[in-house]
Order: sequence, then C-alpha cells, then structure tokens
Amino acid sequence: MSAVTLHETDSPSDEDSAGALDILRTFTRASVPRLDNHDYALLLKDETGVLQGGLIAQSRWGSFHVDILALGDTLRGQGWGTRLMQKAEAEARSRHCHHMRLDTYAFQAKAFYERHGFEVYGQIEGPEPYYPHYFMMKRI
Repeated sequence: MSAVTLHETDSPSDEDSAGALDILRTFTRASVPRLDNHDYALLLKDETGVLQGGLIAQSRWGSFHVDILALGDTLRGQGWGTRLMQKAEAEARSRHCHHMRLDTYAFQAKAFYERHGFEVYGQIEGPEPYYPHYFMMKRI
C-alpha cells in the first residue's frame, strides 16, 4: 500500500463523498447477503424549476429513513408537509418497510411528526434552543 495522508475539510467534494460511500458499500456487500439501499425524493419546484421544498429519504433492510423534510416559507402552513409525509409513508409501505424513522431538534418539527404518528425513541440533551435532539419512529 502506498503512503496515506490525512486531509481535513469542512466541505468534501461530491466525488469524495461518493467515494466514501463506495468504500462503505463494498464493505457492506461483503458482510450481508443483499445490499438493499434505495434513495427516494419528493421535490417541490416552482414553474421555473427552482426547488422550493421536498423530502429526501432512503429505504434500507425494512427501514425507511426520512433524512430531510424542508419547505420554503411560502409553502409552510398549506398542507405540503402532510402530503409529503403521506406520500413517503405510501412509498415505505410499497417497499415493504416495517417502520419509518427520522430525527429532529427542539426548534424544528417534533409536534408535526407526532401528529403524523411518530414517537420519540431516543433523545440527546444539550443547550437550548438546539436541544433536545429527538430520534423518532413510526411503525407501519
């Protein structure tokens, strides 16, 4: 093996992020019988194609992880969040997932997720306004 050097950055390139994911997937393929990782996105774009909000998720081995749910100010309070969560849950069911999971901070959307059937299964304490940090799940 050639010499390895450590490079520290707070902005990894897309190529480096993809490369790290490839290394992880290579390890995973050797460790489990079936690689089952599928991305999912619901994107809200305006008439010019500019992203105004959306939901980004992944399914993996019966779990559906909502990584990002984001709505621009003009879309909040109009039911878009509920529609996105409903469509994501329908997709999770079609992928034969057993549960959905996500995490959120105190200043974000805990009450919204609770209204959609999610429950806290873990919590990290810390200074306000950022914490607590909630880990939430919904069995489907």
